[in-house]
Amino acid sequence: MTLLESIKPVQMTKLYKGTILPFVSLFTSFGTLVCCALPALLVTLGLGATLAGLVATAPWLVALSKYKIWTFSIAGLLLLLSGYAQHKSKKLPCPADPKQAKLCTRLRKVNLWIYWSSVAIYLTGFFFAFIAVHIFY
Repeated sequence: MTLLESIKPVQMTKLYKGTILPFVSLFTSFGTLVCCALPALLVTLGLGATLAGLVATAPWLVALSKYKIWTFSIAGLLLLLSGYAQHKSKKLPCPADPKQAKLCTRLRKVNLWIYWSSVAIYLTGFFFAFIAVHIFY
């Protein structure tokens, strides 16, 4: 019997909820970085031709940039939900089984790292999308 097979369905649901939200918030934060921070960085460095090639290759970047308020709102909401889930799961006990306890502790550390990485990516994208425009231009 593998470790995942030994976890009860209720524990698997908690495990799923504890891991899916940080990953979703990471990808939405990455979307904000790609939509707004990357184009601003490329233009600032004088790489406008590279940006044009990137937009030609991935035209969906234009849609992300066009709807950046929605993109940042959804990403921010997911980050808030993920932070709330991190806060709530911090107080929950890990299972008594040593293997499951080790897995629980490891997942909490990984989720915390993913969460704070997501926050850093989101704030970088937010700076370039909304603040740097007024500072540099």
